[in-house]
Order: sequence, then C-alpha cells, then structure tokens
Amino acid sequence: MDQNFNEEKYKENIIEITLEEWNKINEAEDTLLIDIRDGVSYQHGYITGAVNIPREELLNNLDTLPDNKKIILYCMKGILSRDVAELLREKGYDAYDLFEGYAGWIVWMMKKEKEQNLQLRVDEIEKSIRKKFHKDLFGRFAKAVNQYDLIHENDKIAVCISGGKDSMLMAKLFQELKRHNKFPFELEFLVMDPGYTETNRQVIEDNAKLMGIPVTIFDSPIFDAVFEIENSPCYLCARMRRGYLYSKAKELGCNKIALGHHYDDVIETILMGMLYSGQVQTMMPKLHSTNFEGMELIRPMYLIREEDIKHWRDYNHLHFIQCACRFTDNCSINPDEKTDSRTGSKRIEIKNLIRDMKKVNPYVEGNIFKSVENVNLDTVVEYKKNGIRHSFLEEY
Repeated sequence: MDQNFNEEKYKENIIEITLEEWNKINEAEDTLLIDIRDGVSYQHGYITGAVNIPREELLNNLDTLPDNKKIILYCMKGILSRDVAELLREKGYDAYDLFEGYAGWIVWMMKKEKEQNLQLRVDEIEKSIRKKFHKDLFGRFAKAVNQYDLIHENDKIAVCISGGKDSMLMAKLFQELKRHNKFPFELEFLVMDPGYTETNRQVIEDNAKLMGIPVTIFDSPIFDAVFEIENSPCYLCARMRRGYLYSKAKELGCNKIALGHHYDDVIETILMGMLYSGQVQTMMPKLHSTNFEGMELIRPMYLIREEDIKHWRDYNHLHFIQCACRFTDNCSINPDEKTDSRTGSKRIEIKNLIRDMKKVNPYVEGNIFKSVENVNLDTVVEYKKNGIRHSFLEEY
C-alpha cells in the first residue's frame, strides 16, 4: 500500500480494507497482519503471513504493538476485529479491519482456485500423499487400519466429512487406500449440513471439488435444535450429528461410519476424562453402535499426529474452517459468549497443558497414549465392565 492510499483511508476514517487491497500489500515490510482468534482456531487455519495474538492478549498488551507499521486485523468474520481496530485507532495506531475476516478470505481464495487447472490441483494433492507425506500420513493410516482391524471385505464405509482439515484428509487417505486395497470395499463420502451458513457450506463444497472428493450432502435440523441450549450445546450437537450420520449411512447401505479423530484428539480425551470427569477413558479406534444394529464406528486417523495434518494442509495451500457451526459464528460476534466446557475452553486448556509438559518430558504424549494400553487391573481400586462397577475387594 502506498503512503497516500493509507493516509486517505485513515483521514476519512475508513477502517475496513478489502481482500483485493490487502492482496496488493500483504508482503510489504511496513504491514503487520494479526489474527485475533484463539490459538486453536488459528492452528486449524490462518491467512498466510498472519501472526496470532488472541483478542484478550492483544487488548492487554496494546503498548507492545509497533507504531511504525500498518496493522491489519482479522477474526472469523471481521466483526470482533473491527472493534479492536477502532480501539487501536483511538490509541493512534494506523489500524484496519480485514473485511469479512478469515471466512471471507477462504471464499476469496476458492474463487482464485477455480481459475486454475482443477485436475492439476487434485493431482498435486494426491501426489503429496503418495510421496512427501507417505510415511507420516498414509503409512500411519494403513497401520491403524491393520492394527485395529478396521476394514473388512465387502464393507461399505460412510466417510463422514465435516469440512475441516482432519476429515478432508481422511477422505483422501481412503481414496488412496482403495487404490491399493487387497480386497473389495466401497466408500460413500458423506457431508451432513446441520444448518451451515451459505458461506460455510460453499467452502466445504469448493474444497471437496478442489480435492477430488465426490461428496453426498444431506440436510438436518440440528443447529436449530441446539442453538438455544445453554448447557453443553456442543456435546448435544455431537450426539445428534452422529445419530443422523448413522441413519443416513444405513439408508445408503453402509455398515460403518468413519470419523476423522486423530492421535492428539485421543490423548487430549484421556487427560480431559481424568482431570475434569474423574475417570480413565479414551476414544476407541472402533465401536459397535448401540442404537443402529449392525453399524460400526471406526477412526482410521487414530495414529496420525495433528502437526503432520497441518503440515500437509499448508504444503498444499489448503484452507479450511475449524468449525462451521452457528454456535461458533455466534461466539465470533459476541466475545463474551461462553464456549461449551466439554469441547471448547477445556480442550484448549488440555492442549496447553500437554504443550507445557512436553517442554519438560518430550515423551509425554506417547506415554499418555500408552497409558490406556497398559492398564493393570491389579493396581486399580475400582473399574467398570459393561456398566457394572467392580472393586479390587472382590478378589482380595
């Protein structure tokens, strides 16, 4: 951005900067792009070149910002970031809000992708899985399938896609596995729309095309049902979504649904259960459905690290929305809206806890994972089996 352009906007109190304007100056040395979302949202996807300073942290440290740079801020939709930009202007900073935020940027990037050779992009993404990320992604995917006996001959699997990096990668890994399969099985790439905004649904559809994933999309009324729920809306939403996915998968003739939970989800769940629920439990690599006879849930990403998923995403210049739900959208508008303690702030706390423990013990993640593989019932005071509680006193 040249000096005259910026001065005119500042003097006229034009606080928003469009994506086209930002694109012209995004590599300028005197420009600082700041993502004010929380760290977890940032790690799920961010604008290239942005630094992450969460909103509260930024507001508490305004004096540390450089006063010789043009500061451009963004959040999910450009709503919270506008308020922060206005505050910075009052403090004398040359600050702007990126119009429509990260969500708008993704849509803008998708439009640019459509102008390119689509098949070439699909080929590049698939090649990266076969070559550069074969060991860390496909190798661990195949290992989980074999180690936990997840796929059998003539299975028909509903690969459930939420639109995030994890489930999109899972779909590509399933496609790659099918190219090498030693026995026949079928895939159905299933996307449930529980009430997405038009923008969020478009992002999911565009990413599916970009990655060569032939999705089947069906609607459900889940967001309307849980939006006004105050206690644990995310937990209730997850339970309802799974029920709808099972039902649609069974309707399509599937006997299994596949979810994109990865290694880090597993160890975070272990710690969350211990610290917040007082129990030892984890996500299982596969489960029989209790409500849909003959249906099974599998997690073939079980051994894949989240850091490797992010590396693959960034290497291929892919962009996803962390959570496309209406509850997240509401939080992006109202910063005081509380996140669900089951899946929101508590999971962020656990991520930070594991990160801090890893500084002292680099093996802590592997030890947490192995802890539920090495349970010694001789040293457990009580445990549950099939819903029945047992005590060590029974055999003492």
